[in-house]
Amino acid sequence: MRWVLRYSGIIALILAIFALEAMARDLDQDEALKLREEGVIMPLEQLLHRALGLYPGARLLEAELEEEDDVYIYEVELVTADGTVRELELDARDGRILKDEEDD
Repeated sequence: MRWVLRYSGIIALILAIFALEAMARDLDQDEALKLREEGVIMPLEQLLHRALGLYPGARLLEAELEEEDDVYIYEVELVTADGTVRELELDARDGRILKDEEDD
């Protein structure tokens, strides 16, 4: 009986991890272009200008468009002039900064 409880806990943990991953979905370039043309999201270039303005001398490392709970989010990684890597999340509809933290 103990092994059943132990394994049921492990199974529950695995299912929880899959559920968290299912909440966020990366969008490909065709989906992003369609959303931009429809006026649903702002152009990445415009939002990058705003994000890079927060950290003068920063360079872009990576940018992705994700959909999380029906919200479109640009996830942007920057390296600042002093070499610090920062991860920002921007609301793709209006450019609001949802998260700005040092990346590990």
